[in-house]
Amino acid sequence: MHPYLKLLRPKQYVKNVFIIAPLFFSGSITIEKIEKTFIAFFAFCCIASVVYIFNDIKDLETDKLHPKKKNRPIASGAVSINIAYSVALLLLLLGCTLAFISQPKILLVFAVYLGINICYSIGLKQFVIIDVSIIAFGFLLRLFVGSLASSSELSIWIIIETYLLALFLALAKRRTDLVLHLDGVSTRKNIEKYNLKFIDTTLSSLTALITIAYLIFSISPDIQSRYHSKLVYMSGLFVLHGLLRYLKLALVDQTPLAPHTLVLKDRQLQLTIFLWVVFMGGLLYVKV
Repeated sequence: MHPYLKLLRPKQYVKNVFIIAPLFFSGSITIEKIEKTFIAFFAFCCIASVVYIFNDIKDLETDKLHPKKKNRPIASGAVSINIAYSVALLLLLLGCTLAFISQPKILLVFAVYLGINICYSIGLKQFVIIDVSIIAFGFLLRLFVGSLASSSELSIWIIIETYLLALFLALAKRRTDLVLHLDGVSTRKNIEKYNLKFIDTTLSSLTALITIAYLIFSISPDIQSRYHSKLVYMSGLFVLHGLLRYLKLALVDQTPLAPHTLVLKDRQLQLTIFLWVVFMGGLLYVKV
């Protein structure tokens, strides 16, 4: 991958599919909404890359000592700091322009996202729990971007489930870092403040919370009415399978891969997500 493209961390863009969720669950898809949502998606990709570049510049010296991060464009010297700043500025302007075209109010969400992530890169990432909470909040901001772009109201359920799932994924990433750390690989400064017992217990608790919240969502009369079926609860099978599949990979196989990388590589997870989307889409859009 070319250093300038690698600098943007395009693999991380898979997280931004949460921007599309409000449109999908709205039950009302139009060409205009699709256009605005995807413009917002690309806008957020630009802003997210600005954050990644800033973080790489901030962590330059520590990244040079990391066995994998030392190969990042800035740490390896493939891209100079001045060029990186210039690329970040161009992306910031492009992202804000696209956001304004989609829905001007998105710019406020971008300001919040940039603010908390700059604070995260500067120092908040050193604080246990606060670090993963900020990451989880970032996923909620993706939802708000999608909601504004598609003019779709967010339900309390999608907010709760997204935050719990994002917290699960953030802690799962910390577990990956901790496993590498225990194997003698340098990862992040605050990783020693975590331990496997705490993370594994918390992941198990979050799995239960996510499943329970989802089942309550699926049997709610208003949700069953919206989806024109009492079978919404059946989709919980895909949710539970996906969570258990990830826990197996993380706890039993001790995978060193980050959550977003696992989604891109594990066929079983991909199939589970695909079947869940098809099932929910079928209930919501196919009237029988």
